Amino acid sequence: MERPQVENKIAKALSAYSKGSVLFVDDFLDYGKPESVKKALLRLKEKEILVRLAHGIYLYPKIDEELGVLFPSTEEIAKAIARRDKARIVPTGIQALNKLGLSTQVPMKVVYLTDGAARTVKIGKRTITFKKASPKNLLPKGEISSLAIQALKTIGQAKVDEKTTAKIQTILKNEKKENISNDAKLSPAWINKILMGAI
Repeated sequence: MERPQVENKIAKALSAYSKGSVLFVDDFLDYGKPESVKKALLRLKEKEILVRLAHGIYLYPKIDEELGVLFPSTEEIAKAIARRDKARIVPTGIQALNKLGLSTQVPMKVVYLTDGAARTVKIGKRTITFKKASPKNLLPKGEISSLAIQALKTIGQAKVDEKTTAKIQTILKNEKKENISNDAKLSPAWINKILMGAI
């Protein structure tokens, strides 16, 4: 008897979420046993009420008349997973460069440092990898300074030229000085110098 009831309860509960929300099995465990919830979500997917993004991850879709389903960005999905796991995440590699406007490349494979569980989530052709990091790598306070550290590590000390340094220091003008100062102390000496040059 539990099955249709669970599905109906979840379908009703969806009205509390805004369209475009990324949802998980865990969000609906108040309505039934994990197995029943999983089956109910799959049935709602079959009815096209939900879109399945990956194993256990669903989208309450926002539909555009011309474009169809508007899928969330990789970053939105990663942040939703981090919220669910109560974990911190820091973008690395091309993702960090892209967010700072230092690269126009949109990576299909993104890597986040996390204090949560290490895992890889495949969403269509995109891959999100959460890499377990030492707490020190997750201590930076500023979002921009944290991205700057990861971007510089990606470029590498030997390849950072004056133009890149100047660009990063200009971007850092939007970061609080105390954050830059705090985060510079957590960085390798050569990155510390670039960060402190922005103050």
